[in-house]
Amino acid sequence: MENTKDLAFDTFCKLLQHTFISQTEHTSRAERKRRDSFGMFDGYDSCSEDTSSSSSSEESEEEVAPLPSSLPIIKNNGQVYTYPDGKSGMATCEMCGMVGVRDAFYSKTKRFCSVSCSRSYSSNSKKASILARLQVAGKPPTKKAKVLQKQPLVAKLAAYAQYQATLQNQAKTKAAAVPVEGFSWGNYINSNSFTAAPVTCFKHAPMGTCWGDISEGVRVEVPNTDCSLPTKVFWIAGIVKLAGYNALLRYEGFENDSSLDFWCNVCGSDIHPVGWCATSGKPLVPPRTIQHKYTNWKAFLVKRLTGAKTLPPDFSQKVSESMQYPFKTSMRVEVVDKTHLCRTRVAVVESVIGGRLRLVYEESEDKTDDFWCHMYSPLIHHIGWSRSIGHRFKRSDITKKQDGHFDAPSHLFMKVKEVDAAGEWFKEGMKLEAIDPLNLSAICVATIRKVLADGYLMIGIDGSEAADGSDWFCYHATSPSIFPVGFCEINMIELTPPRGYAKLPFKWFDYLRETDSIAAPVKLFNKEVPNHGFHVGMKLEAVDLMEPRLVCVATVTRIIHRLLRIHFDGWEDEYDQWVDCESPDLYPVGWCQLTGYQLQPPAPQSSRDSQSSSSKQKKKAKSQQYKGHKKMSSLQLKEELLDGEEYSFLQGASDQESNGSASYYIKQEP
Repeated sequence: MENTKDLAFDTFCKLLQHTFISQTEHTSRAERKRRDSFGMFDGYDSCSEDTSSSSSSEESEEEVAPLPSSLPIIKNNGQVYTYPDGKSGMATCEMCGMVGVRDAFYSKTKRFCSVSCSRSYSSNSKKASILARLQVAGKPPTKKAKVLQKQPLVAKLAAYAQYQATLQNQAKTKAAAVPVEGFSWGNYINSNSFTAAPVTCFKHAPMGTCWGDISEGVRVEVPNTDCSLPTKVFWIAGIVKLAGYNALLRYEGFENDSSLDFWCNVCGSDIHPVGWCATSGKPLVPPRTIQHKYTNWKAFLVKRLTGAKTLPPDFSQKVSESMQYPFKTSMRVEVVDKTHLCRTRVAVVESVIGGRLRLVYEESEDKTDDFWCHMYSPLIHHIGWSRSIGHRFKRSDITKKQDGHFDAPSHLFMKVKEVDAAGEWFKEGMKLEAIDPLNLSAICVATIRKVLADGYLMIGIDGSEAADGSDWFCYHATSPSIFPVGFCEINMIELTPPRGYAKLPFKWFDYLRETDSIAAPVKLFNKEVPNHGFHVGMKLEAVDLMEPRLVCVATVTRIIHRLLRIHFDGWEDEYDQWVDCESPDLYPVGWCQLTGYQLQPPAPQSSRDSQSSSSKQKKKAKSQQYKGHKKMSSLQLKEELLDGEEYSFLQGASDQESNGSASYYIKQEP
């Protein structure tokens, strides 16, 4: 059934009968008993996150010298890493005061231990930072400054997130929507002529699969705000522009006058299909500004609306149904351990907001050790999943389930595509390219470290792995986050070489020969490209996967087949993240308002101004240098890497928008 409905002449005559009145006629009937306004939502749990926007720090211009190939070894808690001598290899976070191995710190300048500290630095005066207080006092860091061991970046992010969660959980309350002071999607889009990704791009979002042909020109009934009457009245408006769930509306009768145009969430409780007022006993009152334009408003509406389209009568019901989520509080699941990506832990669903789950690790007594993800995330699984595929699992100290907790049914979780591992398959030691889960802006040289059951693989990033494999991470063989050797070269994406690898520009053929390894066969990778509908420049709301409790204003800046480059508005490019087009961590404009989740606005202008111009020039020079290194042709790559097998690579432009069932690589049959 289509999501808009054609309006017939006779239907309008019936709908307008006894429902249209002027503002003067309405005065004598103001005391008439009427039903309450139709209310679709009763509110959702608010995530109660910090609404203050943070900003990027002013990065130092000093370049960090590359590490020599042969260095002393530092051993921390059984994990072996190669670093310079102890003193020169340590760093202190300028935000939180934590001390740790310099190379484990965030960004090139190594001033901060995590993304959180980097972003929060400019939101707090230097006098408020721990390091500044120590400097003012003229004292070195005390023993209270915790010395960080080499841990995944997520672990350091978690420490900061837990601290904030401790303060914020006390104020957690139920709310329908948390407004972002000073930010309006409508104003943001209008003032910059932005375009938003359509709702149909997000199959996992409410109405994503049943949005239909809601478009410009569709008529709806909405409250009339240009009215002096004491009671709530309505008028008909048309959609002038769509931006995700949000629509720019114009009252009927204003023609080309945009003075009273307004933005409204199409799925909100105040938007109804034409005819709703008639069936609900609500009055239609023309806006005061244009009331003088016509003497017969009924005839005007019949003429304007005959043949027009409106929302289907059951639109509000569909919205309500699409916002029912199968996961419930107190359900137990297995989820990735954010401090050790190589294993999973048991967690309990604490809250569900718009399909996003706040999971509290089972051993957390104060419920501050949590993890946010969508219910369709590949990071959560049913209880027993780890054992079934041979994945590492941290056993809980809790011997039995707590009262009220129960295992989430296995059918609630996203099913992965079945694979045939009986023939040619991935093997340990094979090389590939993969998105680094600890730095989602980078695609890195990686190695298959272990082959699990049901098509799952343990992947390690070359040059930065812990000796015990604690930072390996699990990807399915069909994951859109792993790529064949040469993917970045073909699609003009900068490939991050192994840390400390000195032979630059990096060439796969030389590296495979030096490491005595082979590339994973191209035909084993997922080559499906859905017709996703995204285009460069589209606006959306996206999860910051380095701090997954945050949903931010974002932009699609590159499209490589099904891979999207997501930029967080107001932040530097180093915070960009590679995300799949079908990721459940992407949402339409207006999703936060609809579900009651907190939206993080763009960084303020002052933060953007503080970003060093010379730093940008260095990045530009680096980009140009990288492009200058792209001398290897497709033919050379084919001959060197594939050892005689005939493949032709799909040569893509830098911002190729592939919106169909294309493939990255196509094997040529003899």
